[in-house]
Amino acid sequence: MNKIVIFFALTLYAFYANAELPSTITDALKKAGIPQNSVAIFVQSMDSNVPTITLNADKSMNPASVMKLITTQAALDLLTPAYRWKTEVYRDGALLNGVLEGDLIIKGYGDPSFGAAEFWRLLISLRQANIKEIKGDLVIDKTYFAKNIGNHGSYTTFDNETWRAYNAQPSAFLVNGRNTSFKFMAAQSAVNISQEFELPEVQIINNMKLSTTPCDTWRDGISYNVKASATNAVVTFKGNFSTDCGEKYLELSLFDDEKYAFFMFKKLWRELGGTFSGNLRIQTSMSSLTVKILEQLSEPLGSVVRDINKWSNNLMARQLLLTVAAEKEGVPATELYGATAVKTWLVSKNLNFNELVIENGSGLSRIERISAEHLGQLLLSVYKSPVMPEFMASLPILSLDGTIQKRLKNTTVSGRAHLKTGSIEGVSAIAGYVLDAQDHLHVVVMFINHAKAGANKSAQDALIQWVGQQS
Repeated sequence: MNKIVIFFALTLYAFYANAELPSTITDALKKAGIPQNSVAIFVQSMDSNVPTITLNADKSMNPASVMKLITTQAALDLLTPAYRWKTEVYRDGALLNGVLEGDLIIKGYGDPSFGAAEFWRLLISLRQANIKEIKGDLVIDKTYFAKNIGNHGSYTTFDNETWRAYNAQPSAFLVNGRNTSFKFMAAQSAVNISQEFELPEVQIINNMKLSTTPCDTWRDGISYNVKASATNAVVTFKGNFSTDCGEKYLELSLFDDEKYAFFMFKKLWRELGGTFSGNLRIQTSMSSLTVKILEQLSEPLGSVVRDINKWSNNLMARQLLLTVAAEKEGVPATELYGATAVKTWLVSKNLNFNELVIENGSGLSRIERISAEHLGQLLLSVYKSPVMPEFMASLPILSLDGTIQKRLKNTTVSGRAHLKTGSIEGVSAIAGYVLDAQDHLHVVVMFINHAKAGANKSAQDALIQWVGQQS
């Protein structure tokens, strides 16, 4: 009897695997000039044991940022949604009457969400600990992660955009993602450019001009040049900015992690009434004479993963993989340790993904790989896990927020899907969950690896709508 059941299941799987794609999808692919052998699709209802649609589902494909689904789910399960990163502060010297006769040491543990507000809160706590003047240096301890993280593999920077924020490398003490955000605003007679968090070490030269061109391609109308030194950066902007654009933002990473943290420290400490005239030093080991002053905790992982997935934050995802590495494989953390921890976790769930390649866990990679079928199996498994609510809440809601806020608005599937997108040159992907007309949930995965992948959005939308119309 068991052999008959197995034979029937395999026959049914083969039938669906070879079934033709809905015409709306094939038509969209043909219009985009994308052959079906460059496409992988996996669709399965949570109520079924077999897929509804598979196309090249066992093919190893580049998933782009959809890889973040694996990284975030592994972290939620291995670390728990309640996991919090810590940042510690020590002093190396006597403290008398508000004066620290020595160095201030900050030890980072890879917090991906440590922004300007968190740094300000940390320094407020220092002031409350009766420290006003620091006579020594600011010392940063980054030993929780291995040296030269990110400076190996297929890319040190992903593309030729050296200064773009998404190319910033991970750090055990990462402040604000090393992100200098420039705000462009069309005024009556000029284009205003300002820093969202102003550092005096950044100088802006504004050669922008107003235009009346459409705003949908505003980024193409802007070019910039960066001249960076050990003490400052001069950024020259030129081009055209449409009067229809209102406010737009461009994020650049102008300094390494250490200098950015140092510049922000000096600004915030001065604004809080503190005194400091020392230098920046990097510490490789902690002295037994140091005294711990305080420890600050981050928001829980269950909240942090929302920023990672909803807005596809590459650097935060890389920090998260390294955190998993440190917690499960030991310090100093490396990407290889992180990949090992994730693969070991998958095997423990009886998910054997032999084709899986993890380089940095963010999808910003030319070598990361997984099949549509295996990602679909993971999503099916996730939905039955204890951390499903946190994982589901981290995904963008179709038509409502995140990277798919503008997709399929005013359609029958608006607000009825949680989906993660991924896109790099030659790769486009989407994966997640879609509710059909009878409120049955389906796992949906679609990968395209082709030179024209960027033109496939209509095919993705056709698949989502087809699933949403099932009854």
